Amino acid sequence: MKKGIIAIIVLIVIAVLIGGWYVSTNNKLVNMKGQATKQWANVESSYQRRSDLIGNLVKTVQGAADFERTTLSEVIEARAKATSTTIDANNITPEQMAQFQEAQAGLSSALSRLLVTVERYPDLKANQNFLELQSQLEGTENRINVERNRFNDLAGEYNIKIQQIPTNFVASLGNFDPMALFASKPGAENAPDVNFEFN
Repeated sequence: MKKGIIAIIVLIVIAVLIGGWYVSTNNKLVNMKGQATKQWANVESSYQRRSDLIGNLVKTVQGAADFERTTLSEVIEARAKATSTTIDANNITPEQMAQFQEAQAGLSSALSRLLVTVERYPDLKANQNFLELQSQLEGTENRINVERNRFNDLAGEYNIKIQQIPTNFVASLGNFDPMALFASKPGAENAPDVNFEFN
């Protein structure tokens, strides 16, 4: 009878320890995913700031009566596409991330063409509003890069944790899926071909 009671007590202690470990591990994963999800909101906020600044920049540039309309149209269309591409922060898949990055890259490309075209308009280049918006855009691009790197750090740590033994057991039971990370654009590993031609 005594051995039976001891065995039951041992089983209860083991169950409590395993249950405590499970709850603790689950809570850690919830916290890690929550931190990465919160950081994703910071990434989106930075992209939203860029989108808002681009809207103001386009309005300023539209004031130049003879400015190329096709260049402005490209920026407006790319901005609309970038702002309409959204990601569920609780389920960031590689496909969603690729689509999001493609839309943002399209906007960056259109914006670059706009800024190059502005070089032909001395009055616009001297416009104080334009210069201020251009400076704010540069700062925002830096902020976007910082926020993306922070997201990659947090999501990367979470992704590693859910694959480690024995945490992967809790992760599979709790449906903790990996989060997609920002990656460089294809070909970004190659140095750009710079050609200076002087006449």
